[in-house]
Amino acid sequence: MAQLTALLLSLLTLLLSTPPGVISTTFTIVNKCDYTVWPGILSSAGVAALSTTGFALQKDESKTITAPTSWGGRFWGRTLCSQDSTGSNFSCVTGDCGTGKMECSGRTAMPPATLAEFTLDGYGGMDFFDVSLVDGYNIPMLVVPQGGTGQNCTSIGCVSDLNESCPSELKVMSTDGGDSVACKSACEAFNQPQYCCSGAYGTPDTCKPSTYSQVFKTACPHAYSYAYDDKTSTFTCASADYTITFCPTPSTR
Repeated sequence: MAQLTALLLSLLTLLLSTPPGVISTTFTIVNKCDYTVWPGILSSAGVAALSTTGFALQKDESKTITAPTSWGGRFWGRTLCSQDSTGSNFSCVTGDCGTGKMECSGRTAMPPATLAEFTLDGYGGMDFFDVSLVDGYNIPMLVVPQGGTGQNCTSIGCVSDLNESCPSELKVMSTDGGDSVACKSACEAFNQPQYCCSGAYGTPDTCKPSTYSQVFKTACPHAYSYAYDDKTSTFTCASADYTITFCPTPSTR
């Protein structure tokens, strides 16, 4: 009886010491494109990697991944990927992470790439999330919170095909010289401080929207268009799971 009482007390103590609320978050990644997408995942510095950092999604396929409380990181889609006949030397025309493999293993996307970024707080706080075009654009993306609460808990993303409207000096063309497959940021294209928000332009007061970032903002008003585009581009939610959809309006390439 004494042992049973001690066990019950231990269980009660554990329950009382465990904070209520979300202990994990699920990300469901969906491919609605008319072509294969290879999602990449990078955890923030000091945060453990998720169960996978890269995989393939055929058209209409989805994959659900669980992240622990306080996880932070980014998701993106890689396109036009291939590997050699031995199954090695994996590479992608857009969004490649440079590992030579399907797993990104701690490497981020090479610009240009559309990014979905998250900082999860879990118990006692809010999740912060955004879709960023600061590193350019390669694929339409929509982030939808599921079951969350908060005044700013809403669907966001960039569902327009910016590859069509991309200024010619920012376009990345396919290897066969056909269609545009991505749209560079002005920072990547020109490497000038006023576009990169660096040097004398390294503060919100000195770095302002450019004609190029305004092209992105007009097409995708709820996505980051340049580094200090916080006021209309960062969103918060509590106790949510998230669905990340590539090409929410189906498109072909």
